[in-house]
Amino acid sequence: MRFRVRKTAHVLERVGLAMAGAACGLFVGAYVGSAISHLTTQGFLMVMMLLGVIGFYLGIDTPQLPFDEEHSRIDAAEFLSSAGTLFATFAAFASVAVIVLRLDPHLAWSWLVLVAWIAGVAMQIVAGAKARMRK
Repeated sequence: MRFRVRKTAHVLERVGLAMAGAACGLFVGAYVGSAISHLTTQGFLMVMMLLGVIGFYLGIDTPQLPFDEEHSRIDAAEFLSSAGTLFATFAAFASVAVIVLRLDPHLAWSWLVLVAWIAGVAMQIVAGAKARMRK
């Protein structure tokens, strides 16, 4: 019984993270899509949300390597996960700030946000896949 409760809690947590990723992707897509006319499509919004779902589901809760002080090495999956989360959430935070404050930043800022988002979720996806392959 206890195992099922823990498993259910873990699934609920992961679904919540995926929903947070979708929300972040929606904000990034809404901001970037409104600033770059070629990206003003529902398909673009869906791709941004889907990347967020996959990235946040796989990349935030990665299994860590067991700590071995004698043979210490960098856990690439953990590093990619943390850097990817930072980049992706920075892009989402910047997007929300631009939307809420009704700012009109330079077009280069929109491209920077888009690149940060894509790089961040890509790092999360790679980190999550790498961590799960070593299990």
